[in-house]
Amino acid sequence: MGEHSKIEWTDATWNPVRGCTKISPGCKHCYAERFAERFRGVEGHPFEQGFDMRLVGAKIDDPLRWKTPQRIFVNSMSDLFHEHVPLTYIQQVFRVMNEADWHQYQILTKRAERLDEVAGELRWAPHIWMGVSVENRDYLWRVDHLRRTKAHIKFLSIEPLLGPLGKIDLYGIDWVIVGGESGPGARPMQAEWVADIRDQCRREGVAFFFKQWGGVFKKKTGRELEGRTWNEMPLVALATAD
Repeated sequence: MGEHSKIEWTDATWNPVRGCTKISPGCKHCYAERFAERFRGVEGHPFEQGFDMRLVGAKIDDPLRWKTPQRIFVNSMSDLFHEHVPLTYIQQVFRVMNEADWHQYQILTKRAERLDEVAGELRWAPHIWMGVSVENRDYLWRVDHLRRTKAHIKFLSIEPLLGPLGKIDLYGIDWVIVGGESGPGARPMQAEWVADIRDQCRREGVAFFFKQWGGVFKKKTGRELEGRTWNEMPLVALATAD
């Protein structure tokens, strides 16, 4: 069984890469860095090296051993398309995802340009979902790079949402996740920003998932938007293999 996750839109996490580096405003209060650095220097801990970037080859085959089908967030503690992850290693990760095809995999990157560059060298299948992070309107260009890939399920993680996005081109996008920043120093998110994205998704027939309002005490702020929770998921049954 995979490492159980408290992330609302997934079941488990799988981290064949650990550690990352910051590239845009959404990284400022990175939850993964905050968690990993707590264990820097703790001998024998998976994050003994803190949030330093490293490949973890011993974890690559984990999904093959997890027999119960589940939705798996790939590299919740890193970015598979980081410039320090060799293409050959990314291909190994994809090999495992294609072999262990009883799971669904959710990959998320901020490095949309690298994704676009190497996507043609990867074997995509309907159970492998690909997403990009968009934290404000300055990074909507990442969506164009995602759109050019052959991923069957394409999604946006708009978290943390740091400002109004305006009009979003949702052509070819299957799913949108929105959430506010949480933890120390969390930057505020306005309800009208979220509602606007929700309304655009509804008009375009795109599944909408509202993850959290966030804040320092995210459990208190909850997940309701205008009196209800939004847990929509993409229509996986519509995805077909090449």
